[in-house]
Amino acid sequence: MLSRRSVLAASAALLAARAGAADGPLRFGVIADPQYAEAPPNLTLGRYYANSLDKMRAAVDALNGEDLRFVVTLGDIIDRDVASYDRILPIYQTLRHETRFLLGNHDFEVAPEHRGRVPGLLGMEGPYYDFVVAGIRFIVLDGNDVSLFAPLPGDPRRTLAAERLEQAKAAGLVNAKPWNGSLSESQFAWLERRLAAARTAGERVVVLNHYPVAPENPHNLWDAGRLASLLAGQPHVIAYFNGHNHAGNYAERDGIHYVNFHGMVDTPDSSAFAVVEIAGDRLEIRGFGREPSRSLTLKTA
Repeated sequence: MLSRRSVLAASAALLAARAGAADGPLRFGVIADPQYAEAPPNLTLGRYYANSLDKMRAAVDALNGEDLRFVVTLGDIIDRDVASYDRILPIYQTLRHETRFLLGNHDFEVAPEHRGRVPGLLGMEGPYYDFVVAGIRFIVLDGNDVSLFAPLPGDPRRTLAAERLEQAKAAGLVNAKPWNGSLSESQFAWLERRLAAARTAGERVVVLNHYPVAPENPHNLWDAGRLASLLAGQPHVIAYFNGHNHAGNYAERDGIHYVNFHGMVDTPDSSAFAVVEIAGDRLEIRGFGREPSRSLTLKTA
């Protein structure tokens, strides 16, 4: 199994080398839902799990030809089985850019004894964290925090997840689905502290999560309304990027661009990934494959 050190070593050296680079547009790569597994395709859902290795190799080739500060994958690196990480992570190691991950629901489709290891296998410092690049703070959330699949049996968060799902069903919410999740109270408190820190530092914020919160969709975080309400009151939050809904989506709420990136795993041979550029009052998304390009105006804080 790949170690945290082996995943991060090259990226850390590259990041240090770039720390003193001249200011300019911030450019980074985005990948959503490779969802690799050495398994037959699900023809009903249109998911071709094994094909994601070749798609990832092609995406790495394209992204290595770009001048980027990092590449982030918005969750669901694998579809199932901890051994799948051994096949796809070496491809990520061929990226010449810093590599960032966040957690999706399928990343926990492993035996219970491996679930607690997943963040470490991906070289993550924790299930949620933040980092700053070129004056923009990226806040990485863990929408699996309170869910039916990430916490181990006996964990109070699993019981809380069952209660939240039943409450969502009783309220008739379209996202009352067992494959979604939510944030714990401690993660909400942490998020508020990181937003305040960014505001004090004069940083703009991009929030990253596997789960969408807008527009309304069956794939949304169970507490999508609460999270969107919190972000609406933060004038320095400019965008929210997610995966999970493989069909992609977009909404603008309170000056925040909610961009749902398409799933790479879908279709036998058409990929999906993007290069994002943030400069001044513009957010430009250059899509590859099924990912559409977008040119968006940013609000002023």
